[in-house]
Amino acid sequence: MEHRIVGPGPYRATKLWNETVELFRARMPLRKHRCRFKSYERCFTAAEAVDWLHELLRCSQNFGPEVTRKQTVQLLKKFLKNHVIEDIKGKWGQEDFEDNRHLYRFPPSSPLKPYPKKPTYQKDAIKFPEWNDPPPGTSQENIPVRPLVMNSEMWFKRHSIAIGEVPACRLVYRRQLTEANVEEIWKSMTLSYLQKVLGLDSLEEVLDIKLVNSKFIIHNVYSVSKQGVVILDDKSKELPHWVLSAMKCLANWPNCSDLKQPMYLGFEKDVFKTIADYYGHLKEPLLTFHLFDAFVSVLGLLQKEKMAIEAFQICCLLLPPENRRKLQLLMRMMARICLNKEMPPLCDGLGTRTLMVQTFSRCILCSKDEVDLDELLAVRLVTFLMDNYQEILKVPLALQTSIEERVAHLRRVQIKYPGADMDITLSAPSFCRQISPGEFEYQRAYGSQEPLAALLEEVITDAKLSSKEKKKKLKQFQNANSQF
Repeated sequence: MEHRIVGPGPYRATKLWNETVELFRARMPLRKHRCRFKSYERCFTAAEAVDWLHELLRCSQNFGPEVTRKQTVQLLKKFLKNHVIEDIKGKWGQEDFEDNRHLYRFPPSSPLKPYPKKPTYQKDAIKFPEWNDPPPGTSQENIPVRPLVMNSEMWFKRHSIAIGEVPACRLVYRRQLTEANVEEIWKSMTLSYLQKVLGLDSLEEVLDIKLVNSKFIIHNVYSVSKQGVVILDDKSKELPHWVLSAMKCLANWPNCSDLKQPMYLGFEKDVFKTIADYYGHLKEPLLTFHLFDAFVSVLGLLQKEKMAIEAFQICCLLLPPENRRKLQLLMRMMARICLNKEMPPLCDGLGTRTLMVQTFSRCILCSKDEVDLDELLAVRLVTFLMDNYQEILKVPLALQTSIEERVAHLRRVQIKYPGADMDITLSAPSFCRQISPGEFEYQRAYGSQEPLAALLEEVITDAKLSSKEKKKKLKQFQNANSQF
């Protein structure tokens, strides 16, 4: 009774639904039952279905042991609505499934969910501008070439490049690195890094790149406190003061004798309810609707914890800063409450950790459209997030360093000729035209005669040189010329 691990990629929620349906139909024990003096073959009670499916989900690495019996009942309600099961009289279509002795059976056929049709997103991460990308409307045919006065060393360098003895130079445009360029670099490299960690050929159908805001990424990296919590520029997007005070109260819950807040029986439960009500009425989950598929895809990496943490780090950088801040404060409160042995029970009959997960999972992750497994997926994500929130909500240092080095490199671009005793930075674009070996031989034989003759004439006619110095230079010239 094992679930196949569904890795990262598009339509992961649909794949998990189909996988669960297939296992349930194939392995759920069926037997004869009696109801109202009548026998029914190959059926099961609602309670038997809950028992069996609950165990399947808890043992699955796709969902985990945090799945509750109540959540299993909710899934079976959706099974009944989608005609995965029907009652013993053939009725289905409503979510009136209860954990009782009512009889159910499988219909003759149970069609699996088709993959949803989504708009085709851009297949590849956006390409940030390179300095050798010509501006619009520029062609190499009309490129201005700066005339150069070449000595013998530069002449041989130019022609060595032409026949491939040293790497050929390329046309390089010197443009100022604008703020927009930097933002595009951050966006492109962040998405490329995410694609690499997920092991996908493309982020298509996992993420709509057009909705990724590069300003959010940069703000989440640099505008942070010493504790790593995002600092907002727009204070109107902060948590309401009364919510923040309530969260601090529970996160820093001391001994009763030290508590400054007014105390009464059930005080901590009322404070917790205040926080839960605020987060429960958010218009959008903290991880946003448009990033739902990306976060669900990362859940396929949980068996590789280090990679999963890295992928979650990148995805959380894509969040609006106010969402990231609210998530950071919420996860810190949840973790502290769970670790605080002085905290009184916040719910009768339910453990503190389970309460935290069930209360806040839907306000952290859910789909804009109805997804039948989104509740279970949210529980899985929040459980992992609680255990690793300090690492996940850090800025990935390797990514930050890589992007900063890239930006710094583009800001110091210059043209260098290998082996030269100085760097030559051109104010205007220039390029080397490759020539054939035959043309090179001709230019080597005849093209250098005029500069050599001029150089010889200059030595002979130089009045400042003595006869001895002239003979010495002519001898050096003869020896150097014989080497070529």
